[in-house]
Amino acid sequence: MDSPRTRPDMLKKIRPDQVRQGMYVAKIEGPWLQHGFWRGAFLARDEEQLRALRDPGVQALWIDTARGEDLEAEPDAAAAPQAPRVQLIDDISIDTAQAPQPIAAMDATRSAAAPSPRRPLREELSRARRVFLRSKPMLESMFAQARLGRSVDTARAQEFLEEIAESLQDNPWALLSVVRIKRADDYTYLHSVAVGALMVALARQLGLDREQTRVAGLAGMLHDIGKAAIPHDILNKPQALSEAEFEIIKTHPRRGHELLQRAGDVHATAVDVCLHHHERIDGTGYPDGLAGEQISRICRMASICDIYDATTSNRPYKAGWDPAESLQRMARWAPAHIDQEIFHHFVKAIGIYPVGSFVRLDSGLLGIVVDQNPGELLRPKVRAVYCTRKQDFVPPRLLDLGGHARDERIAGLERAARWGIADPSLYLREE
Repeated sequence: MDSPRTRPDMLKKIRPDQVRQGMYVAKIEGPWLQHGFWRGAFLARDEEQLRALRDPGVQALWIDTARGEDLEAEPDAAAAPQAPRVQLIDDISIDTAQAPQPIAAMDATRSAAAPSPRRPLREELSRARRVFLRSKPMLESMFAQARLGRSVDTARAQEFLEEIAESLQDNPWALLSVVRIKRADDYTYLHSVAVGALMVALARQLGLDREQTRVAGLAGMLHDIGKAAIPHDILNKPQALSEAEFEIIKTHPRRGHELLQRAGDVHATAVDVCLHHHERIDGTGYPDGLAGEQISRICRMASICDIYDATTSNRPYKAGWDPAESLQRMARWAPAHIDQEIFHHFVKAIGIYPVGSFVRLDSGLLGIVVDQNPGELLRPKVRAVYCTRKQDFVPPRLLDLGGHARDERIAGLERAARWGIADPSLYLREE
């Protein structure tokens, strides 16, 4: 059964001390770095969650009385219904429970004290793009500081992490779609920001606390800092690397480790990620050939985020994979190369068909995934742009597979170039 749609009259603002089991929290007021809970909307089920919601960093809560208990109601002790499991690929299935929930949309005519309505996707994408691109000078400065052996100033990075977290809170998928946009000469820096954003999203999905999430984001930003010591002509070579050049590239984890140790005052976890983000579960990675539990959990997280962003990014010598195609290939690699359990959480964080995926619907329409439906990972929102039956483009129209277009289903992935669409991400900017 579909979840009831949120109406403004079903939203109620309460004090943190009033929260009870069975209430559905639609929004948490307060800076994300100061309170202890990361999901934007969820059902309060146990005492651990309640203690986190009563953290001093939480200023107020908004509850949705259509999806949980009201303020005056007695807590409902009944177990919440189990979310279905969905098949991903090759007998790998994931539980859709705990999928990230964006803040519920609210009527803009409510009082000024009410949470702001969710921005249209185009606005959220523009906001995410600004945050993403403004981070490049900050990363350039940090890389330069490390290269010169100076103390790495992480304060500015934390400011960007705050903005990244706010964007992920408002719309978890907008920023994660923007991170694919990189020019060749910006790749090293913007890849670092992208991995930082993915690490925050994954940490949030895994339920890590605020300090662990902060450190995970910082570790993602610094994971490739060793590339500051790699010759520029190799780092930005417009063709595929030779074997000798690739061996030079493979020195960047140790070089980064040395840079961060010389710089000092960098969290040990970030230093660990810098050194070991290319290790693989089966021991075939580098630089130390670690295997299984020898690789720390945070490094296993970083490996997944790094692989995903690298494989979905366009490079001068290679077009990036479609986001969903990348997940399918990574699913085949698990558990030999990447941590299977963490990978399942990663999929829930970004969606089985991430924003930017180009898909075919059962009706023969082709389109790009432009947004997700929380809790329905197989039913995102798709902007249809081409009809395979007519062999022609159609006026772009939005199909909500979890709403008015439930008769449509995703039949599979398509290569946009096959149908004369060079850059399907352009359709993300349409209303």
